[in-house]
Amino acid sequence: MNKILCYGDSNTFGFNPVDGSRFDEKTRWTALLQENLGSDFEITEEGACDRTGIADNDKGFIFSAQRHFPKMITKMKDVDLLILAIGTNDLQFKYDLTIHQFENGLEKLIVIAKNKVRRIILIPPVVLNDNVLKGFFNFQFDESSISKSKKVGKIYKKLCNIYGLNYFDLNDFVKPSSADGLHYDGEGHKIISTKLSDYIKSIF
Repeated sequence: MNKILCYGDSNTFGFNPVDGSRFDEKTRWTALLQENLGSDFEITEEGACDRTGIADNDKGFIFSAQRHFPKMITKMKDVDLLILAIGTNDLQFKYDLTIHQFENGLEKLIVIAKNKVRRIILIPPVVLNDNVLKGFFNFQFDESSISKSKKVGKIYKKLCNIYGLNYFDLNDFVKPSSADGLHYDGEGHKIISTKLSDYIKSIF
């Protein structure tokens, strides 16, 4: 049995950009991985809405990956593959992170993960579009957020090369929903699950 941990934010949780609900197991990509990969794999879904990867989140412990992830990954046993999809919420303008801070924070998570898990897939943040300025989350994201979202992918790719991780960019084949310019719609989740399942099979 190959154990896969999916750790991330609201796009890992399965947030529905239309009504704010959670996509069901027949729609969200993390749950569909289980269906696509079959009984030889066991998927653990560990997504949380508004979770940050680098910045300290005042919502609490589980929402700050820098505090939550080290403790959680230490308690988990025999994880064969970590899918780390974190960083979108760090683009919120209130955190005002520099690219350098982004890189340092992400590297800390990677070092911790490397000590526990042999295989890691690193997924960069969604590239935001102008719809985020008109949607429900416009109180968190602005033009600077959009600009940074187009740049940070290079950091993820760089660190993958340094640490020998698998780089998998969802932006190559899906875009965020026009409803909020931030989250994937149901069709996007299904595309992600198919592409990612094929990639995981190639790794194993």
